[in-house]
Amino acid sequence: MKKFEIILLFVTLHFVGCVTDHKEYSIEEFMNTKAYGGSSFSYDEKTLLIRSDQTGINNAFEISLDSFDITQLTFSDSNNIYPISYFPKDNRFLFRSDQGGNEISHIYVNNLDGTVVDLTPGEKARSAFLKWSDDKEKFFFTSNKRNPKFMDLYQMDIISFNSKLIFKNDAMSEFNMHISRDEKYVALTREYNRDNSDIFLYNIKNNELQKALYDANNVNHRPTGFSLDSKSIYFLTDLNSEFNYLKKYNIESKQVELVQQENWDIVNSYFSENGNYRISVINEDSQTKIKIFDIKNNAILKLPKLQNGFITSVNISDSESKLSFYHGGARSPNDLYFKNIKSGKVQKLTDSMNPLINKKHLGEAKVIRFSSIDGLEIPAVYYKPPNATSTNKMPALVRVHGGPGGQARVRYIASTQYLVNHGYAVLDINNRGSSGYGKTFQTLDDQAHSKGDLDDCVAAINWLKEQEHIDGEKIGIIGGSYGGYMVMAAMAFRPEAFDVGVNIYGVTNWIRTLKSIPPWWEAFRGLLYKELGNPFTQEDYLYSISPLFHAENIKKPVLILQGANDPRVLQIESDEMVEAIKKQNVPVEYVVFPDEGHGFRKKKNQITSNEKILAFLDKYLKNSNLKETTKHN
Repeated sequence: MKKFEIILLFVTLHFVGCVTDHKEYSIEEFMNTKAYGGSSFSYDEKTLLIRSDQTGINNAFEISLDSFDITQLTFSDSNNIYPISYFPKDNRFLFRSDQGGNEISHIYVNNLDGTVVDLTPGEKARSAFLKWSDDKEKFFFTSNKRNPKFMDLYQMDIISFNSKLIFKNDAMSEFNMHISRDEKYVALTREYNRDNSDIFLYNIKNNELQKALYDANNVNHRPTGFSLDSKSIYFLTDLNSEFNYLKKYNIESKQVELVQQENWDIVNSYFSENGNYRISVINEDSQTKIKIFDIKNNAILKLPKLQNGFITSVNISDSESKLSFYHGGARSPNDLYFKNIKSGKVQKLTDSMNPLINKKHLGEAKVIRFSSIDGLEIPAVYYKPPNATSTNKMPALVRVHGGPGGQARVRYIASTQYLVNHGYAVLDINNRGSSGYGKTFQTLDDQAHSKGDLDDCVAAINWLKEQEHIDGEKIGIIGGSYGGYMVMAAMAFRPEAFDVGVNIYGVTNWIRTLKSIPPWWEAFRGLLYKELGNPFTQEDYLYSISPLFHAENIKKPVLILQGANDPRVLQIESDEMVEAIKKQNVPVEYVVFPDEGHGFRKKKNQITSNEKILAFLDKYLKNSNLKETTKHN
């Protein structure tokens, strides 16, 4: 055999080996990956309270910081349990839970003997924990039990569990969890729309409400907390800036000073218990960056440098000697770590990834940018199948996030990696109107939906076709909630652009959705109307952008998934959309989960939904001549 023939044979065998070496995993294997969240230190700092879905649904678990053993504390098999916090002086804990995803959450106490008591009962009463009081004898929470539209402020004594109304919220303010340590002030945010919000101070002692931080123009102010001496408010603002930055306001003198500014949005900043550390969370180009300021030593507290991801959240114990944090990446689900601040020793506490899954068979995320139809630069997160090559081309999906005003971020998404592992490239785009890229960018789709934002989705097709490993004749669109709306908008208003659509509890009739928003969203009504339109005065416009009323244009196969208990996008929206598509003699598949709301939380339903999505895509995108399929149906 000639030398060049031997080289060619080696190259051929090597290439074939690379392709055939790829392993596809079942959805059950992906769902055997555990999801962890939360981290509350116990009063003696010997354990951490977390949640995990390893039983198929979220329950409360406890991790010993001596043995690192994990113990299950709650055993729900129907409704998700989200632990809030241990009690300040014992190992009882609070958790929240709703009924079947209806978002009417109650606060429960899990006693030392395992018995559970609903502290905020009421069939239609929705409650949310805010914080423990500084004396640790009570906690503050909000509830709409007085009026479904208004979240009032209460405090609850933890001996008698009697609650007391602190502030009657008839002006639809938002509390943001901020009450001064001396319990004199409550910081309230009043949002007039997405671009304009003011901070009010309520004086608990004399029942006076005053406007503290405001601007006549479209400027946002949002409190992040009080100083330890209760004399100042730390707040985020976008005054004269595209991005939010941190300032400090002295209540008595009314003087304002700059504290921290970055080149991206600061999304939160808070102090540890004794004020020796300030933690800031930054949204940097679709990724989370955390800075911990050591106030006492005027330095930055160094966080561990771990591979394949980034730190996503941090919690410092009350003694300020211990630190917990989550770390994850595109191919690595979040895992919880524990650090002794003094010694610097770091311990990994959880192993979330199913050990049967090899990360090399998943897609790494890459932040890219492409030009839209009008030349606007659009950021996106791209997941390339590891076995995709110019001679092994793959179909692709444009994925649209929820919102409106959400953001595609670099993180582990099991449903995305499942598709990538099974041979679908995914371009998770931040179309105009997305958050995280400046307030101007976020306003570009205001009352212009299915216009420029949809052009961005269509322009993503061009970027995908330029990739040599993409089969440009097989490109679909997928999204949930607002992203689901964008799917149906693409099917109805750009019927030739995409080959298939997967709509996951997406809005199809904006008139109905905006008229039927949950009562506890009353404070956000102005925000929604500014961005989308007023259903009582702009019905014609909302009719024009609602896919349900333009179903006669739909030509390509559609899959729709819906939760029966969804309070945001009612099931009737998807029911009517399915019937409208059927009338066009276009392939449509429909899956309804009777025990889910806006988002599928139970693993059994996640398994079913992902299996249905892959089967649909394999049938109508990967393995089908779509033109023939559409013509003969």
